[in-house]
Amino acid sequence: MIRVLLADDQNLVRAAFAMLVESARDMEVVGQAGTGAEAVELARSERADLVVMDIRMPELDGIEATRLIAADEDLAGVKVLVLTTYDTDEHIVEALRAGASGFLVKDTKPADLLAAIRTVAAGESLLSPGPTSRLIARVLSAPRLPSTGGPDGLTDRERQVLTLVARGLNNTEIAECLGLSPLTAKTHVSRIMGKLGARDRAQLVIVAYESGLVTPGGE
Repeated sequence: MIRVLLADDQNLVRAAFAMLVESARDMEVVGQAGTGAEAVELARSERADLVVMDIRMPELDGIEATRLIAADEDLAGVKVLVLTTYDTDEHIVEALRAGASGFLVKDTKPADLLAAIRTVAAGESLLSPGPTSRLIARVLSAPRLPSTGGPDGLTDRERQVLTLVARGLNNTEIAECLGLSPLTAKTHVSRIMGKLGARDRAQLVIVAYESGLVTPGGE
């Protein structure tokens, strides 16, 4: 069972998400938080596998709550899927920097929400290459290297792999593009994450764009 914690300051939104999550046989809601501070507290007490985190909440916003969860060694296995209105919310990149494993638009279809929870809980990042490129193009008007460092220390092959990760390809697709086995592609991704100190693939995307290795809309 995937243990899900819901964090949103709107009661009706939480209730709707809770009903949806509980309708899935492989998921259960272990807690609901109305503030970022409550989300951090419940993540620690309920040992959720995944937090569905709204960005805009009182007391402590979803970005800071995500940062606290990601920085807590006792919560190393907890994944965060952040919610955004997308067209108006320009804090999503900061949420990814803070340690979120992906983002989801609030008006997403119910089946897509459940699929997103399964994807992130399984250790993958939820990043759609088109929206991600457009979003980063809007927000990163002045590129700067993140705290994880840039890709200068990577091998040529690792830089190729990082570029494909940033464009939204999974390990199988990367393997096909580069003529590798899926296991070798996965090993490259893991090694890159270790070298850059990245928590997951979402942070690799940020590194690739902020360093200029990949540019929005570029080939």
